[in-house]
Amino acid sequence: MKIETTFFKEVKVITPKVFTDHRGFFMESYNAERFKEAGIAFNFIQDNHSLSVNKGTIRGLHFQLPPKSQAKLVRVVKGAIYDVAVDIRKSSPHFGKWVGVELSAENKKQLIIPRGFAHGFCTLEENTEVIYKVDEYYAPEYDRGIRWDDPALNINWPANEPVLSEKDLDHPNLEHADVFK
Repeated sequence: MKIETTFFKEVKVITPKVFTDHRGFFMESYNAERFKEAGIAFNFIQDNHSLSVNKGTIRGLHFQLPPKSQAKLVRVVKGAIYDVAVDIRKSSPHFGKWVGVELSAENKKQLIIPRGFAHGFCTLEENTEVIYKVDEYYAPEYDRGIRWDDPALNINWPANEPVLSEKDLDHPNLEHADVFK
């Protein structure tokens, strides 16, 4: 397993060891002990799986407030995404900054998104499937979001005509969002 730090030391790209032969491949996508040895110690308790039929689908930017905030381990099992993490910790010197990473079924990279970051992604292919682990259960009363096209964030989404949910279209800009202190 290879671990790369992004612009944010807390947001990490994980590339698992992949063993291939004439049958296909095998990889360990998650091993709590190995992750802990690498300094990544989350108690993941739920797996989520999404299918986005259209290329250019944007999901996000989502997060949950404390005490129900979530860390995530995101990976793609079919297709590809441009995955984004935004620092929403007001006390952080990087508040409002973001990082984007391409995750795909082909590159098998995964992204660790800790608490204190909003998360979103844009599909780069049709019928893209994303699986992600979280370390806290979904709690609708703590569920929040930031508008995907907030000009203050200036995220370079790779979609000319994005496909969005009504919920994601209604999120406030970062300036007016409930965020981490």
